[in-house]
Amino acid sequence: MCLCLSTRSMASKTPVGFVGLGNMGSPMAKNLLKNGYPVIATDVFPESCKELQDIGAQVVDTPGEVAEKADRILTMLPSSPNVIEVYTGPNGILKKVKKGTLLIDSSTIDPAVSREMAAAAEKMGAVFMDAPVSGGVGAASLAKLTFMVGGVEEEYNAAQELLTCMGANVVYCGPVGTGQAAKICNNMLLAIGMIGTAETMNLGIRLGLDPKLLAKILNMSSGRCWSSDTYNPAPGVMEGVPSANNYQGGFGTTLMAKDLGLAQNTATNTKTPIPLGSLAHQIFRVMCSRGYANKDFSSVFQFLREEEGQ
Repeated sequence: MCLCLSTRSMASKTPVGFVGLGNMGSPMAKNLLKNGYPVIATDVFPESCKELQDIGAQVVDTPGEVAEKADRILTMLPSSPNVIEVYTGPNGILKKVKKGTLLIDSSTIDPAVSREMAAAAEKMGAVFMDAPVSGGVGAASLAKLTFMVGGVEEEYNAAQELLTCMGANVVYCGPVGTGQAAKICNNMLLAIGMIGTAETMNLGIRLGLDPKLLAKILNMSSGRCWSSDTYNPAPGVMEGVPSANNYQGGFGTTLMAKDLGLAQNTATNTKTPIPLGSLAHQIFRVMCSRGYANKDFSSVFQFLREEEGQ
């Protein structure tokens, strides 16, 4: 639980910049506002800023303008190219950044890009940390995200002050890039586990088992995992998850395919065998080309059901 308001003096509540107000960034920025931090925000889609502006955020046109007005800036962006553009582009943060600024990137990107951004920031006298998140949109709204932080250890406390307003767990992982490494490993396991859960639920249903009963048995047995007990992909098993809503919302298949691509790249670069990770990558890429790109990644269950009908 964040103790920002009760235990910290308002003197520390200097403005915080926020770039990227999508499904994750918007609720994260709202939680900073709730905890008394003035927020200066921007997004490539101006309409994304309106809701935040209505509850008190100052909206500007470019990341560079954010850097002029704030010396602590968070970014939450879809991919490595977006991060490179926001930091180093013509209207980027590093064009206007003040010396001593703390830059925290919560995007999920290639660890090598995080290290590049850290080196570029250092040349400008700023400090860059990677702090990707786990937990999804629901956890972002409830300030229950897990942050995996990579960067200079001496700056970790300054980052932690802000991150605890948006998350329940903030974990220091090591130098810049290690936060990304932890996130990529987690999401590879999540993808493999979701495919396994979807296959299992589908097979059990084909064998005549009631899906709710099967899920109950799995969740009291050794096959239990997050995908079976918290985010079950079979419709009708759980309420409040994407499978109960035609796989709308949640964590998109496109994003999972992207994260698995990052896992594949890093595995290739480190000569690490990831046979199941590679197969998961292929499955989610095929799903993207078959109309599942914007559905939640648990729609792999529906994809498998369609495959069996062909």
